[in-house]
Amino acid sequence: MQTKPPTPRAVLVGIQTPEVDDVAHAASLEELGRLVKTLGYEVVGTVSQRREGTGAGSLLGSGKLAELAALTGGTGVIGSMAPAPKSKARQRFEGTAEAAEPAEPDAEAPRRPEFVIVDHELSPSQIRNLERATGAEVLDRTGVIVEIFHRHANTREAKLQVEMARLKYVAPRLRESTGGGGRQQGPGAGESNLDLDRRKIRDRLAELREQLDAVQRDGDNRRSARRDQLRVALVGYTNAGKSSLMRALTGSQVLVEDKLFATLDTTVRILQPETRPRVLVSDTVGFIKQLPHDLVASFRSTLAEALEASLLLFVVDASDPTYEAQLEVSRAALREIGADAVPSRLVLNKLDRLDAAARAALVEKHPDAILLSAHAPADVAALRDTIIGFFEAAMVEDTLVLPYAKQGLIGEVYESARVLSEDYDEKGRVLQVRGLPGAIARLRRSLAAP
Repeated sequence: MQTKPPTPRAVLVGIQTPEVDDVAHAASLEELGRLVKTLGYEVVGTVSQRREGTGAGSLLGSGKLAELAALTGGTGVIGSMAPAPKSKARQRFEGTAEAAEPAEPDAEAPRRPEFVIVDHELSPSQIRNLERATGAEVLDRTGVIVEIFHRHANTREAKLQVEMARLKYVAPRLRESTGGGGRQQGPGAGESNLDLDRRKIRDRLAELREQLDAVQRDGDNRRSARRDQLRVALVGYTNAGKSSLMRALTGSQVLVEDKLFATLDTTVRILQPETRPRVLVSDTVGFIKQLPHDLVASFRSTLAEALEASLLLFVVDASDPTYEAQLEVSRAALREIGADAVPSRLVLNKLDRLDAAARAALVEKHPDAILLSAHAPADVAALRDTIIGFFEAAMVEDTLVLPYAKQGLIGEVYESARVLSEDYDEKGRVLQVRGLPGAIARLRRSLAAP
């Protein structure tokens, strides 16, 4: 019977700078812990320190570095990467020591953490220094997020996007192997192994860009076909409840999990019960603090659903004490792609987790927000009415004449507008319709075409 490999163990490291208060610092470390658990690791400890900044070579002070090394079994000393010079006597002694029987590992000793996860973006030199001092593999917050995206990508577009972001993250962090940077023979002679690896990454990135452009052209065409339809995009922080709300509004069986970045791919479904004209609801990728810029850039087409929507619903976990900071992260990411100009409403979700006093405080602070629980049918029905009311305010009534020779277009009319009445005259079917001005103008062009 095959034994299951042990769960990797990790220690979290956080630096609290003067501009970060205790609540935000604790929330950030808690969020990092959830990210690490999403990777399948077990968090076994946390090391935190107040410092002026995160630019120090070892990130931590010597005392905290020693504390961290005590958890991981490292020396706590960065030391030099260069091998120390050895006398012939030392070499003979070490040769004898290597020939001796290795010591048996202590079966009773607790297993040391294999990973150190830092709640900040680290430079390549900081990662090397921490690894030498702790003897563990070091990942920063960006590396964890990129790895989660890599594991959760399902569609071809998402896989291409994540691989690009991953390679851009890895490229500056490549290092020579401990065996030395040997030179290549033959084609590419004179390149070190490190140079060769970097060139391979550049070539692969160029190949991925070409493939992604082709995939995104198809996506742009699909979005163009939906341009005159009523479109609502659910946006917000990861795990704010967007997928649960999507399922409640559309009746679709989208993935709902209590974990960060459970879904990466945009899902588009029809608002239920269906309206005329119908309303499309899209669930976009979630945001998070310090979301790597390369991931935002790579998910351009996914976020384009928000850019091209008629209405954005900013979904927020109102039970989270840092919800306002999370909302600002989401708004900043959408500002980056120009979606801040799209009309929006604030949706304070997970109201079932709050008491009456907390709800009253939210109403006072955000009088225009929509307060709901995605698990309460009455709340979801009220949100649906709000969405329909938003689009109704922008609709106009008009009269269309469908010639007898073009009766095949009746389906397109019913798809794009609400038909209020039908009549007939010598020219064809006379339809009184209500819809968005752009959709009615498009129908007029179709009916007038030869």
